[in-house]
Amino acid sequence: MLQNKLSFHQSSVSLEIIGLPDYSNNENNVQISIISEWNLKIIGKPLIEGKIDHLVQIMDAFYIYSNLLITNKIPLYESKLIDIKAENLHLHNIVLKSSKPDVKPLIIKIGNSLLSDIVNCFDQLNESSEVKIKKSSVFNNDPKKVNFSFKNKVKFLNFFIPPFISICSLALLSSTLIYFYNPLENNEKNELVNPK
Repeated sequence: MLQNKLSFHQSSVSLEIIGLPDYSNNENNVQISIISEWNLKIIGKPLIEGKIDHLVQIMDAFYIYSNLLITNKIPLYESKLIDIKAENLHLHNIVLKSSKPDVKPLIIKIGNSLLSDIVNCFDQLNESSEVKIKKSSVFNNDPKKVNFSFKNKVKFLNFFIPPFISICSLALLSSTLIYFYNPLENNEKNELVNPK
């Protein structure tokens, strides 16, 4: 039976999903519900591939790690299959552990742009109507994302509103004093105090 193949691309990253439709659910020929294999190609890095369970766990790891980066928490994710931690602000270490015995872990270093590209490919997969994948609770965090952005707006406003009000008050006070200040009166007073 001919398997379907779908690819999701973002800059230097490509995610390929191979599998079959579930004919028992009357799916059309182009859909993929039974994933037989997948691979993640990153330019200049080794090929990452595995079973469907591995894909879900790796996607979860990248989403959780990215969320930790965004919320300024300690960027560290560890599991039986994958570890991700920040080496510095711009470099991330990924350790992929094999489920097979006597296979050394694969260690990859990626920058922020590659991390963003990988997450973007996973987003494309999640949004695709042609692939049905078992989604974990990590994918259902939309309200938390909204709360996070709302908190950032509140912090931004709390940081900038007091200085803005102070500057406006100073400008108003200065313009009021300039209105009442008359330099001719001061010259006349000086002439009375210090006559020529």
